[in-house]
Amino acid sequence: DDWGESVDQASGSSFTVGRKRKGMAEVYDALNSLGVTPWRINKRVFGVVDQVWDGNLEDLRDLTNLPKRTEQEEFPHPSERFRMSPTRHNLTVGTVTESSYEESIRATENKRILRENRENYSQKCDFLYKFKTAGDFIDEERIYFPHNMDFRGRAYPMHPYLNHLGSDFCRSLLTFADAKPIGDRGLRWMFIHIANLCGANKMSLDAREDFGRSSLDAILDSARNPVNGSRWWAGAENPYQCLATCFEIADALDSGNPANHASSIPIHQDGSCNGLQHYAALSRDEEGARSVNLLPCDAPFDVYSRVANFVAEEVEKHAKDVFSPFHSEAKNLVGEVDRKLVKQTVMTSVYGVTFVGARQQIASRLKERGWTDKDKIYKTSIVAAKLTMAALDKAFKNAKETMRWLGDCASIISKAGHPVSWTTPLGLPVVQPYRQKNKFVVITTNQRLILQKSNDEDPISSLKQRTAFPPNYVHSLDSTHLLMTASECNSKGITFAGVHDSFWTHAGSVDDMNEILRDKFVYLHDQPLLQDLLSEFQHDNPGLSFPPVPELGALQLKDVKNATYFFS
Repeated sequence: DDWGESVDQASGSSFTVGRKRKGMAEVYDALNSLGVTPWRINKRVFGVVDQVWDGNLEDLRDLTNLPKRTEQEEFPHPSERFRMSPTRHNLTVGTVTESSYEESIRATENKRILRENRENYSQKCDFLYKFKTAGDFIDEERIYFPHNMDFRGRAYPMHPYLNHLGSDFCRSLLTFADAKPIGDRGLRWMFIHIANLCGANKMSLDAREDFGRSSLDAILDSARNPVNGSRWWAGAENPYQCLATCFEIADALDSGNPANHASSIPIHQDGSCNGLQHYAALSRDEEGARSVNLLPCDAPFDVYSRVANFVAEEVEKHAKDVFSPFHSEAKNLVGEVDRKLVKQTVMTSVYGVTFVGARQQIASRLKERGWTDKDKIYKTSIVAAKLTMAALDKAFKNAKETMRWLGDCASIISKAGHPVSWTTPLGLPVVQPYRQKNKFVVITTNQRLILQKSNDEDPISSLKQRTAFPPNYVHSLDSTHLLMTASECNSKGITFAGVHDSFWTHAGSVDDMNEILRDKFVYLHDQPLLQDLLSEFQHDNPGLSFPPVPELGALQLKDVKNATYFFS
């Protein structure tokens, strides 16, 4: 019997698995594969950060996204600024005088300054804590980050502050403890990496390498004179990681034999809208797969631009059709639709963004462009959200059907009063924890507190169970892919680190890691994942009836192995 109760030998707990019983051994091995990677502090980057922070370099701090050292001063104001008096308020006519108006403006500005000072203070404390931690470990030859998992199987370093999941500043301070020769193609990957860090990641790999090589003078100047030189590195999207790469490229070239140069810097390979990649593979959505680079191509496809083009075409049609119910709003959108307008909605579509959420996202983009008429923004964002959601259905037809099927199954289970649960391909049992929480109020002499109390006896939150299941299920798959890749790299002696859909290794082993991560993705999705999931639901909920698995598309998974821009 492939079904039944399995016992976790480490904890003694039991759980029901939905495919052949395998226990948690592979999960533990994979988690350990992430924790055995040794790190150390990058002393040269640490020294530059120290110089920028302690020196009179406010412009460089701002350019590289470090917090401000000093607080903004509030505008001086009268001690009785809001007290009414005949000299500041015309009580007879009821009009605000210039003095009173200036006072209100000053008060508004001071509130803004106070808010920004508080935010900056919080950021400064966070920065100094991480920087102090790096300083404490700067002479350690090897640092390890044990990893833990959330309930979906996503892995995180257990140290909550300085780790490679952090900001650009945090990532730049960490480098692999062991340096390894970069080989014949390592310098190419360094140039590609620096292009990615500068935001030039929409081009082909050859074009990215050309970008790096054409910037060689600036790279060498950045490495040799980071603070007093041209500061080219500081203009990158990820400035401190860019600087770390500049140091490594300079070292490799100065060695006289770059192929033999031993480098410790992590080189990243990032998924192309990874959530949609998993949806496209699950549903064998060939057109969707092409949009997110699961198929071989000469240059990377940009899914955000593709959706934006679909939306722009519809906007043009409605703007020309005077009888269209969207005519006036479409006229407002002509010339406004681009990848930036739809990007957030496309990204969050994987996580079950609602129509209301999509409308708010697009409204925010319109406000950033100087739109001020609230009614115009509201009505136009409604139309833009509708067209964007329709474009997503068109671009990812099979994937969207799979997303809806997952939601429907979750709704059936949660309405029966059960939490949605499943088992990942590695054997990790997952149970969604969403329940209705009991709230109660505690009133003290100083404040009024609303506290929440929850336990396993609370009723299931049907809405949250339904909306959260599709993204949580995909997260459990992307975590499985990362863990499988980590285990395989570890077994082959390849240094590996991962941040969800970003996989890291030495410059000399990027090609090997790329082959492994593609093989593991194909192996993962070659399994009948949706059918296994349905069988598990039917086994665990025998009294419920579920819809059949959606019909699969024509995508050939083996093509992913030759997809250059699947991860790049």
